Amino acid sequence: MTVSKDPNSEKSKDFNEEYKRKQEKWGTMTKQGLIVGRGDNKRVIPPDEVYKLAALHCNYQEIADWFDIKRETLKYNFRDIIQKAYSETNQRLRRAQIETAMKGNAVMLIWLGKNMLGQSDTPVGSENNQPLPWSDE
Repeated sequence: MTVSKDPNSEKSKDFNEEYKRKQEKWGTMTKQGLIVGRGDNKRVIPPDEVYKLAALHCNYQEIADWFDIKRETLKYNFRDIIQKAYSETNQRLRRAQIETAMKGNAVMLIWLGKNMLGQSDTPVGSENNQPLPWSDE
């Protein structure tokens, strides 16, 4: 199936009519949040929305693009909120991994052992290669 990009084509007209809202609703909404920017670039940014995006591990640039503000403006005003969301997500992930391992998932047990406890498949230590001391006493 090919879709024509010409807005005046028959297929485009059928598509637009089929998916057009029957009754469009327009209104005004007010947001509460921190006012950032100067002049015409002023925006109201709700901190809870910043937190939700950061909890998904969106980076600074992605969050700034979402709100149409500069990355540095976002960092200056919301760094603490973003870092808290990153930390809490990391804690939730770690908790889920440990719970999965404790339920008996061998792969997760091995992975956590290597990453959290410094274990490895091949021990590499010079002290293990030395012969044990021998005494005839």
